[in-house]
Amino acid sequence: MSLPVPQPLPLPQPVLALDGGLTLRAHDAEADLPEFSRVVEESLDHLRPWMPWVAEHSPARVREFLAGRAELWASGAQCSYAIVLDGAIVGSCGLHRFADTPAGTREIGYWLHPAATGRGIATRAARALAEEAFRLPGVERVEIVHDPANTASGAVPARLGFTEDGRRPAEALAPAETGEVQVWYLRAAG
Repeated sequence: MSLPVPQPLPLPQPVLALDGGLTLRAHDAEADLPEFSRVVEESLDHLRPWMPWVAEHSPARVREFLAGRAELWASGAQCSYAIVLDGAIVGSCGLHRFADTPAGTREIGYWLHPAATGRGIATRAARALAEEAFRLPGVERVEIVHDPANTASGAVPARLGFTEDGRRPAEALAPAETGEVQVWYLRAAG
């Protein structure tokens, strides 16, 4: 008796080419390390209020982050992309399925180098990730979760037509966090 062969998990495309020189591509642990490390280093002050990982930032942590991307991608848990504008990395984004994420839901996250903000890049990246999520079988809902005080991050789902789904308590881990998060969602058309 032979056992059924498990089917590979449907995963997002590793490269999403958008208009205007913007590309989202799966992180490459070796090739991205020097440039991604520089972008993170230059973004620390900008990210510190909202990103808890900044408190433990080090070159070794960046290396560990990049080294773990392929395995997390293959599992479908975290599909992280370098945000590339005109050939240069300007941030990172991802389509995630965390342990507490309900079935049929994916969460979008994003951050940008401060020089890349205010240009619609995060909005375009989030739109592409939402479209990609809804191409995956079984995905019915996409969420963006952010601290309500982070108005720049909250402007992205508002511009994309996401619906506010209320706030919930969350441990404040970064200096500007308020102790709650705002949840936005978008449902698959259909």
